[in-house]
This record gives sequence, structure tokens and C-alpha cells, in this order.
Amino acid sequence: MVQGHAGRPRRSPVRPLMLLALLVVMTVPVYLLVVNSFKSQEDILNSPFSLPLADLTVRHLMDAVRSPQYNVIQGYGFTLFLVVVVDILCIVMAGPAAYAIARSLKRRTQLVMLYFLAGTFIPGAALIIPVIYVLRSIGLANTVAGLIAHDVASTLPVSIFLFVGFIRTIPASIDQAAMIDGAGRLRTFWTIIFPLMRPAVVTVLILNSIGIWNDFVSPQILLSPGSGKYTVTTAIYAGISQYSTDLTKVFPNLLLAIAPVVVFFLYMQRHIISGLTVGAVKG
Repeated sequence: MVQGHAGRPRRSPVRPLMLLALLVVMTVPVYLLVVNSFKSQEDILNSPFSLPLADLTVRHLMDAVRSPQYNVIQGYGFTLFLVVVVDILCIVMAGPAAYAIARSLKRRTQLVMLYFLAGTFIPGAALIIPVIYVLRSIGLANTVAGLIAHDVASTLPVSIFLFVGFIRTIPASIDQAAMIDGAGRLRTFWTIIFPLMRPAVVTVLILNSIGIWNDFVSPQILLSPGSGKYTVTTAIYAGISQYSTDLTKVFPNLLLAIAPVVVFFLYMQRHIISGLTVGAVKG
């Protein structure tokens, strides 16, 4: 390491340059999306990077909100419904499963954990076709219930993995004290262990919510257009696919799709970081 004038090590410029490059790569697409959502078609085509303050307008954004072809607001409601239902079912199922795995030393229990971990390495798109056949066989094809079942199953592996790591940082003596007081394992988990899992639960809820909100492949394939149900991503796709060359429709609708989840992520990012690292610094 190169020494400075005062004997202090001189910092390498590689890290600042890499951070700067990463900042540019991440901010330029966002800048283009935001700026071009308020510009005319001619301005977007001629100078997409320009910022003509005098010519900016919210008309195209308001048209996207009011247009019956896009149903963005309706897509917000249906997507939020999916997020809430999937999050609740995921927590109810992943919590007790993770507790049983974390508190057991049996080899077969660890094999179950490896089974769940294997699910994190399988691309979701690769499972769509098998999922369609399974849903058809049980009568849930092209239904909201089938989409919810798929989303819950896809969120369980990561949720269980994070829960197991956090529960193992909680002393088992707490469980033993509760059992001495007459509490069963299920009551011990929900009344004592689960409240202590708040950082991990918040992290799981945030990650699952963002994943479900941004998901396009699953609702697009598992819900046929005849169902009349559209998430934010599928509603915008259905609306702008026929107007793909009209950029005054493309940019505003894409902005409406990602704005809520970006704001949500920026507000909750500290909870994600604390939830992922708390297991590494406790105990």
C-alpha cells in the first residue's frame, strides 16, 4: 500500500471509481424514466436526456392514471391484495417450520433445511410450466387462489432460511422456561419466540412484498387475460403493448408501476440491512 506524505496509507482510487460507475449505471435509467414521463413524444425522441423545465407537463401522467385501458389504479389494489395475503400465509407457514428446524438437531431435520435451501437455487421461470400442470390437476388453473399458492410456495425457501438463522441466535433456555410454565411448543413460538423475531420478520415482509409487486411472469402466465385480474405489471403490459411506439404512454405508466415500490424500499432499507445482519452480530 502506498504511503502518504504524513506516513498514512494512501487510499486506492479503484473503490471510489467503482462506486461512481455503479452510481451512474443505477441513476441514469431512473433519470430517463422520470424526466421522459413529463415530456412530449418529440422531446423524448430528439433529446431524451434533456430537462426542458418550461415544456414539462403532467398531462401524460394524468392520462395514464385516468385511462380505462391501463387500469393502473385497479392494478394497485389487486397487487396490494396479493402482497398482503401472500405475506400473511408465508409468515404463518414459514415461522413454525423454521422454529422446528432451528430447535432440532436431528439429521433428517437438517435434510429438510437443505431441501428448502435447494428451492432458492431454482429459477422461478423454470417452474412455471410444471406449476401450470399442477394447478390444472387440482382445479386452480387461471385462478387467483392458484397464483397465491404459487407465490406462497416461491417465498417460503428464503423466508425459512432467514428465520432459521435468526431463531438460532435466541437462547433455547427461553423455550425451556416457557415449557416449565406449561406452554406447548406452538404457544411458545407465537407468544415468546415470534415477538423476538421482529427484525427477521420485517426483512422477510419487505423482500417478499417487493418481489410480488415486481413479478410479471407468474401473474401473466398463471392468470389468463380472460380472468380480468391484472397486477400492476401485467396491467401496464396489457395497456401499452399495443402502443409501444407512443413513448408518452410507455414512460408515465412505467413510472406509475415502479414509484410505489421504490419509495417503499428507500423508506424500509434500514430494516432490511438490520434484519440480514442481526443474526451475525447477536450471540
